[in-house]
Amino acid sequence: MRVLMLSWEYPPNVVGGLGTHTAEIAPALARQGIELTVVTPMMCEAPEEEAFIGGRIVRVPVEGHGAYGSSFYTDTLNANGPIEEAAARIIEETGPFDLIHNHDWLTSFAAVALKNRYHIPLVATIHATERGRGRGNLWNDDAIAINDAEWRLTYEAWRVIACTHYMAKELGDFFGVPSNKVDVVPNGMRADHFADILAEDLTEFRARWAHPEEKLVLFVGRMVHEKGPYVLVDAVPEVLRAVPEAKFVMVGKGPELEYLRGVVAGRGLVDKVALPGFVDDGDRDRLYVAADVAVFPSLYEPFGIVALEAMAARTPVVVSEVAGLAEVVQHAETGITTLPGQPASCAWGIIHTLQHPEWAQMRVQNAVDALHTRFNWDIIARQTGEVYARVCAERHTITSW
Repeated sequence: MRVLMLSWEYPPNVVGGLGTHTAEIAPALARQGIELTVVTPMMCEAPEEEAFIGGRIVRVPVEGHGAYGSSFYTDTLNANGPIEEAAARIIEETGPFDLIHNHDWLTSFAAVALKNRYHIPLVATIHATERGRGRGNLWNDDAIAINDAEWRLTYEAWRVIACTHYMAKELGDFFGVPSNKVDVVPNGMRADHFADILAEDLTEFRARWAHPEEKLVLFVGRMVHEKGPYVLVDAVPEVLRAVPEAKFVMVGKGPELEYLRGVVAGRGLVDKVALPGFVDDGDRDRLYVAADVAVFPSLYEPFGIVALEAMAARTPVVVSEVAGLAEVVQHAETGITTLPGQPASCAWGIIHTLQHPEWAQMRVQNAVDALHTRFNWDIIARQTGEVYARVCAERHTITSW
């Protein structure tokens, strides 16, 4: 089976979970015997072509992206032209593909055009929706246009993959996608992702962030409302009353970072709450391992791959029981879930985890077991391959299309 995959993100261009997902699913699909070509825009310095066992990556220069002051939607739409033409050249040079697999709306214009141009079935994975990020609302023209692009992608796709049952329901509610057109296939995480760091002595590294006697509470995410950083900041005083040795490190950049820094300073919490902004991947991964608890108090999270990252780092997790996070973390089994948007509930989850380390470690072991049995990339690739096989089988029953 030959599959053409389109994704806006692929390493080293990784902004969020989309880039992590495609980086892991591509080689896992190749291990299933699928010949894969990934086409992605070149957003940073990287080879234009790169091979891996069973496939290759083609990065497409998109000159002028973001340079003219137009909206993100317009810039992205314009970048789809070069992506489409590069993929078309590959199709014409190497022969037809069995299907196209597109991730999210950003490359959907090229994917839909290629589907109709070459009559190749289209599979779409939806990682998140604009309306979901807006908590049911579309706030501006860009958001409306993105929502329309998401609807068109789900309409044009032969089948749609959602990472959680919550997202599958959202697709039905927002776009009218029939439930029998959607397959639920989770995101994944390699259980050995942090093996090298777990073997390191992190004493000096940890000392950069917290005193030896302090309990390190970690948040990783964009500094935007939907990720819940305000919930955690509001929970800090209650946590400190119960666990005065707690130290909070909130890693990530975003439009609300400076405001959050002002809130922390205004409340006199600068010594207890660090907001460093961006940290590189190495430091972020070491923080996962060094932390005593990782907290993700999102208000909207279609999956929550950060929770899997913390689980792979053998760090106890506290998450809000919202959307996809509630499907990733089972309360009292693989982590603690708390009430969304409720600082007191978030504080309770942190305090319980820090005050009962033996229970927390039991949940950590259960979480590691789940990485092997449920969130394993080879299992996910096999499930994805089954979707591909179904589409190809149905395609062959149609005499004209």
